Amino acid sequence: MTQDLTILGIESSCDDTAAAVVRTRDGDTRVLSNITLAQFDRHAAYGGVVPEIAARAHVERMDGVIAQAMAEAGARFEDIDAIAATAGPGLIGGVIVGLTAAKALALAHDKRLVPVNHLEAHALSVRLTEAVEFPYLLLLISGGHTQLIEVAGVGRYRRLGTTIDDAAGEAFDKGAKLLGLGQPGGPMIERAAAGGQPYRYVFPKPLAGRTGCDFSLSGMKTALRMTAEALPNPTGQDIADLAASFQAALAAHLASRTANAIDLFEATPGPSVLVVAGGVAANCAIKEKLKTLTAARGWRLVYPPPKYCTDNGAMIAWAGIERLRAGLAPAPEEALAFAPRARWPLAEPPEGRAHGGGKKGPKA
Repeated sequence: MTQDLTILGIESSCDDTAAAVVRTRDGDTRVLSNITLAQFDRHAAYGGVVPEIAARAHVERMDGVIAQAMAEAGARFEDIDAIAATAGPGLIGGVIVGLTAAKALALAHDKRLVPVNHLEAHALSVRLTEAVEFPYLLLLISGGHTQLIEVAGVGRYRRLGTTIDDAAGEAFDKGAKLLGLGQPGGPMIERAAAGGQPYRYVFPKPLAGRTGCDFSLSGMKTALRMTAEALPNPTGQDIADLAASFQAALAAHLASRTANAIDLFEATPGPSVLVVAGGVAANCAIKEKLKTLTAARGWRLVYPPPKYCTDNGAMIAWAGIERLRAGLAPAPEEALAFAPRARWPLAEPPEGRAHGGGKKGPKA
């Protein structure tokens, strides 16, 4: 279905206050605006995101971010067909702020509301800029989630694996804190690792040799702490080598578990495409490891542009467009009654298994 739509998207699931306007017309999609305000300065003293501080910042900033997104897009609410907003999962205070703002705007301007699963927005974000057909294999790696998912279509997901403890972004955040590198942890680890030797320190290989697609990162994080504590007076080079070795080990673990998922995915007919999304997808070491894996298996590797990997309003607007086109958006009265959710699995695990990996806070 090729339906012309202009959607306002609102995102507030963690510590980014974001809004965007996305338009589809005559088969062409344009991001007319994409505004994001981060909160690094507000959480720096705590070494991670503090949920109460994040929620208050969303309250202070939400109206201004939405107004800026509308102004930059040159759009009035008469031009908007619907409003999409993150309804979960995430830090519940932030989710409440964004969803409540969206409900108020939908009522005030008589617009349709589309509650969006934040994970689905990441899962579909690649289709905003790339011609990727269903089905595809998704590696979702972010601050709160590390999952392998079969994306069969809009609203059709099968979870192949998830983390049984820490998410990749959480491991980077805590690793950066241990090394005194500051936040956000992923970029800080990557920056330090650029001057380090990735094989100086040996880290454990979680779940090595085991079947399945689940991840485990807490042991690697503990090994980093113990190795760092064993250095009486670590030099700058020591820190760089620790960061590089930790990053290399984490990338190798992600690739090894993804290889298992590729084996499962290849058992069913369909395109051989691996999509990597989420904020951690911007890490170059992880990209290189996955490039090597997919090249060896004859698969296509696709990433959304970096600005759509991290939390942003454009991916929420796009998810709203995808759901409206697929006829999966709730009726207006159901959407306005939709309750924000701290936990909202995108897909249930096979055989009823339950694991963690939802967004948590604080990440200190």
